[in-house]
Amino acid sequence: MARKWRNIPPPSRLSQILAHLKQEPRPVLTNLKSLHLTYASRNNHFGARHFVKDDLPRIRHANPSLDIKVDRLPVTKEDTLEPKMVVELENGTTHTVNMEGKWSNTIFSELMDVAAGPWWQQWKAENPNAPPTPMSVPRPQKKTGAAAVLP
Repeated sequence: MARKWRNIPPPSRLSQILAHLKQEPRPVLTNLKSLHLTYASRNNHFGARHFVKDDLPRIRHANPSLDIKVDRLPVTKEDTLEPKMVVELENGTTHTVNMEGKWSNTIFSELMDVAAGPWWQQWKAENPNAPPTPMSVPRPQKKTGAAAVLP
């Protein structure tokens, strides 16, 4: 006999991932040919790294035929590398988006401004107070050591 749940089970990990991939606004970029991102692999360019981790899977899910290339370059203290995203449209024009010092949702919004078309402007007009991507709330870190014991 199957075991009965006493309460409702939480959503599965797969359903959470699918909900993240399908959240509004869906980044359907029909006139986009390719994306080429370049940023440092460690200790720098936090907005670009979060964009690749959070928003790039959503873009890939909505645009499976899009050519995406990501270069994570090792950078030393002496090197100066500016993170950039080169956006190539179907008509052959290219736009370069500088990602230096920007949050991931700002980078997403700039990409949508360049490549999304009129539906993105309409969505922004209909939702003036909505951020382009939901901000993730930082999770409280588990206290360890003396901090776990002290009030």
